[in-house]
Amino acid sequence: MRANTKKQRRLKNGAGETGGGVRGYHTAIRRKWAVIAGLFAAMILFMIFSVNAGSAALSPWEVFRTVIGAGDERGFVVVWRIRMPRVAAAVVAGAGLSIAGCVMQTCLKNPLASPSTLGVSAAATFGANVAIVGLGAGAVLNTASDAVAIRDPYLVTICAFACSFAAILLILALSKLKGFSPESIVLAGVALSSLFSAGTTLIQYFGDDVAIAAALFWTFGDLGRISWTEVAILTAVTAAAILYFLLMRWDYNALANGEETAKSLGVKTFRVRFWGLMVSALLTAVAVSFMGMIGFIGLIGPQIMKRAVGSDHRFLIPASALMGAVILLLADTCARTILSPVILPVGAITSLLGAPMFFYMLLKGKRGQ
Repeated sequence: MRANTKKQRRLKNGAGETGGGVRGYHTAIRRKWAVIAGLFAAMILFMIFSVNAGSAALSPWEVFRTVIGAGDERGFVVVWRIRMPRVAAAVVAGAGLSIAGCVMQTCLKNPLASPSTLGVSAAATFGANVAIVGLGAGAVLNTASDAVAIRDPYLVTICAFACSFAAILLILALSKLKGFSPESIVLAGVALSSLFSAGTTLIQYFGDDVAIAAALFWTFGDLGRISWTEVAILTAVTAAAILYFLLMRWDYNALANGEETAKSLGVKTFRVRFWGLMVSALLTAVAVSFMGMIGFIGLIGPQIMKRAVGSDHRFLIPASALMGAVILLLADTCARTILSPVILPVGAITSLLGAPMFFYMLLKGKRGQ
């Protein structure tokens, strides 16, 4: 009788522990969703603040009336033709670059992997310069609102993607070599960045004044020259990429647990890596071709979110997208307001934010070793 009582007690204790584990799991899930909801709310707040920020003297009430279609013509031009396209571009491009970095880090099992550190952004910049300078896709305008225009954005995107594709293929080939550590892959990315930067410099050196001016203004990284048509293209590409990454979330979770674990679960690791890196390269190429060089978004966003929601890609992918959007919105708002009415290059602001984070991760890695 006493033995039966002890057995029942053990069963109850086990059930209690199991129930506690289930409750803990659901609590963790709710916490992750709360983080994502908080990021979404922060993105909306930053969008509202960014639409109201600028050198044009418009009150928040005037901006609101313009958004709902009750404002005057001046407000319409300022809000819908100048501010809203760059706010939308910041959200979409920030999300795309951050997700690209997230997938690159998973595919290469390297926390330092991102479009900027692996040379993908530099390769896209080189390809875009080939189109702008070599193939005549850029032009300098005489208007104050738009210093440089891209005559053929599709040609720029194709050239940028082709060079990004070549860089990704080389990185993927190096990652398969024996003895090639994750740190070596980052160093190879630095070497690729130097190589493509040298090529960009040579192209600009032999270009004419108009082409050089167009390429130089483009390279700064600026959201102000993007149009609603380009925002629509960028949104379509980013939405398709996010959908693909979400469909592959379980494969990325398996891949994050190791090569052998993923293979034992039936994951075709090479195909998952290849297409993940290709889609990431396309995201980077489209963003760079429309807005110029914007660095470190793909490094900062995923790393912050891994500490907040973990490595489960069900939550990491949307969280990284929202964090990238918030970071680029913040950087663009700072670029427009720090020295108003002068607008600073947003690429410089993101690099100022990302470089300290990069050093922190390097130092943390050294301490871990």
